[in-house]
Amino acid sequence: MPAPTSRARLMGELSAEFAGTMILILFGCGAVAQVIAGGALTHGALGGHDSIAWGWGLGVVMGIYVAARLSGAHLNPAVTLALAAFKGFPWYKVLPYSLAQTAGAFVAALLVRWNYTEVLAKADPHHTDKTQIVFSTLPGNGVLPISQLGALRDQIIGTAVLVLLIFAVTDLLNTPPQANLAPFIIGLIVVVIGMGWGTDAGYAINPARDLGPRLASFLTGYGGAWRDQYGDLYFWVPIVGPLIGGLVGALLYRLLISRYLPVTEQEPGQVPAPDE
Repeated sequence: MPAPTSRARLMGELSAEFAGTMILILFGCGAVAQVIAGGALTHGALGGHDSIAWGWGLGVVMGIYVAARLSGAHLNPAVTLALAAFKGFPWYKVLPYSLAQTAGAFVAALLVRWNYTEVLAKADPHHTDKTQIVFSTLPGNGVLPISQLGALRDQIIGTAVLVLLIFAVTDLLNTPPQANLAPFIIGLIVVVIGMGWGTDAGYAINPARDLGPRLASFLTGYGGAWRDQYGDLYFWVPIVGPLIGGLVGALLYRLLISRYLPVTEQEPGQVPAPDE
């Protein structure tokens, strides 16, 4: 069989990023819908915060297993940008990867919105920020008095932790998980971030994860999707914060860890991706 052309390889990578991110959002937003919307109708009987954290974490695991062979399963523009800045990922792929990730998140959110149509309408007939958090994040999860700057700080720190740990887990010069367990470990990273850093801003830590579903909710009845519960434009926070945080986390890993690891012929820290 002839080798695929560069364009065909890129299309395969983008398809994988689309599919992997779609799987991530189906489980993540689905878990939030079950807890927030379903729980409102059953007096909280359908799970709580830990259920959401595990839904997002296991969604990451499944998404990575879907996409890793073809694209490296970034599933997050902040990860893609950090890999380009610090690990030699081609810069010309950053925007296409980010668009594919956002598109996958958008389609998945539409499916969640469609499937939970009746539940969302019953729990929140006017489609307010009460159930907006099923799809996208709000400062203080729409309840607590967290400012936009506080949420931005939270997103920078949370994404920095995420990317630093992803670099550590995937660095072949460090002590990476064996037996194809890296996706599971990365999923656990997301779980523990959700359990430890979820209050201030809902731990989006991924521009595609927030922007795609936010757009889907806006197009399906959530007129205030771009704003927070105070009426201020908020959508930029879970985009800008993670992009900055990803670069910070990658820089910290380089300064604190990778520069001191023994050098071999193996390229360190690269999330697996097809050859150019």
